[in-house]
Amino acid sequence: MSILAISDRYVPSWRHYFTLCKPKVVLLIVFTAVVGMLLATESFPSWQVLVFGNLGIGLAAASGAAINHWVDQRIDAVMERTQARPLPTGGIHPMAALVFALVLCMLSMVILLVFINVLTALLTLLSVIGYAVIYTVYLKRSTPHNIVLGGAAGAAPPVLGWAAVTGSVNMDALLLFLIIFVWTPPHFWALAIRRRDDYAKAGVPMLPVTHGIAFTKGQIFLYSLLLLVVTLVPFVVNMTGEIYLAGALGLGIMFVYHAWKLYRGKADEHAMKTFAYSIFYLNGIFAFLLLDHYARDFVRTLMA
Repeated sequence: MSILAISDRYVPSWRHYFTLCKPKVVLLIVFTAVVGMLLATESFPSWQVLVFGNLGIGLAAASGAAINHWVDQRIDAVMERTQARPLPTGGIHPMAALVFALVLCMLSMVILLVFINVLTALLTLLSVIGYAVIYTVYLKRSTPHNIVLGGAAGAAPPVLGWAAVTGSVNMDALLLFLIIFVWTPPHFWALAIRRRDDYAKAGVPMLPVTHGIAFTKGQIFLYSLLLLVVTLVPFVVNMTGEIYLAGALGLGIMFVYHAWKLYRGKADEHAMKTFAYSIFYLNGIFAFLLLDHYARDFVRTLMA
């Protein structure tokens, strides 16, 4: 196909490119990265780190999302949930989408290397490769444990934020990683239960397709219990205080309640409510981490 023919067929708008970036996902990624930055210091990160660090991390996340669109265009065309995306509808030529993704990735690396540090750039690049290549190209298509194994890339943002401020990664940063890592399977499996027919039609071996709905519900409930335990660890190791503990307990018990209600319900009943709550839950956990951090800092200042 000639360049002229392509230009006649594909007339993308900025909205098509914006959709490629999965802005809602990127927003959550940047939020958790910001929390990682703020928790990494008792004072406040410099404006350069906040601006350029989050810009670099956000562009990298958008790049991974765009590559995901490019790799999954055949699957997206089959699944009802994704048929309206820019590539299946012909809104953007596949090559234009790929070039766009690679340009975003290069911009991200330049910003992080010039304005932040090498460690953050390296970890960010590894997270893009983990999501866009290891998860999307291989794990998603080969194993029902795809979201468990691939969850490491999605759990990286707070670690990236931490590294942007300190130039290092410690145990506290890894605990933030662990919270998102354990949260990811029950979050995604709740959606997969509702969309199991779509995944089956597309030939994607998601857990509800390969092991059935009842088994997946049981896994969601078990993971919700594990998540409740994991979120208490920051308090146990004195990373956080009582404010976070109260928030983690309240949010965690509600997650277990939703998972139990899903488990006891019929078919996909309560699946989307569990999915929606999981998003609220993650935002809430990180908000309590911030609230507790600055409350403890205020108390230390008063006692100094």
